[in-house]
Amino acid sequence: MSYKLSAPSRRHTNSYKWDSAPTADVIPLWVADMDFETYPAITEALQRRVAHGIFGYTRVPDAYYEAVCRWFASRHQWHFTPSDIIYTSGVVPAISAVIKALTLPGDQVIVQGPVYNCFYSSIRNNGCETVSNALIYNKEKLRYEIDFDDLDKKLSHERARILLLCNPHNPGGRVWTRSELTRVAELCHKHGIRVVSDEIHCELTLHDYSYTPFGSLPDGLSYGSITCCSPSKAFNIAGLQIANIVCR
Repeated sequence: MSYKLSAPSRRHTNSYKWDSAPTADVIPLWVADMDFETYPAITEALQRRVAHGIFGYTRVPDAYYEAVCRWFASRHQWHFTPSDIIYTSGVVPAISAVIKALTLPGDQVIVQGPVYNCFYSSIRNNGCETVSNALIYNKEKLRYEIDFDDLDKKLSHERARILLLCNPHNPGGRVWTRSELTRVAELCHKHGIRVVSDEIHCELTLHDYSYTPFGSLPDGLSYGSITCCSPSKAFNIAGLQIANIVCR
């Protein structure tokens, strides 16, 4: 099914991006939501729900969990069950909740900068220490790469508890390869470190780059990992506050 893209004005709609600009001549390019209308099927489903006219407390139906499982199985060959999913309101609160659950104040959480700023606040707000495994910029290949020697060193610290992975990476733009993720998993397994992977941008890949869910690695490598994902970026529905925590 095809449809014509439409990009209506978002000013004066309480848009966080457009209505936070100080003046009308500022073109905001800093928030990761699109300015195209979302897919008509989503709008139609919302209109049917609104037509009911009552907006009380709502349970998440089994069909939702089944749809998430089908999506990742068919598109990314990642197989999990509804019982592996915890529904939540967003990836940022999910990351914060996971850090709170898996650490104690003073524990170390490793990040691979440059990375999304909310990683740092989520770590800080839980009383943990941020440890940097900074990415290396390869000038010949024009891309960021993981410093595996430094990662091995940082993972070995006695207070290290979590590697906060970003897959695909924001803002570096890297779609990590299966071999790169496998190496990350091997090192984390070696040191007994849990991987928490932000995969909110998983559907936004270009050309022949292929997204590999961290949780799709063999059980010996991905077991114990936690993936945070959401349809918000790919389908432009961030305002609906939908996200998932998938526990392996």
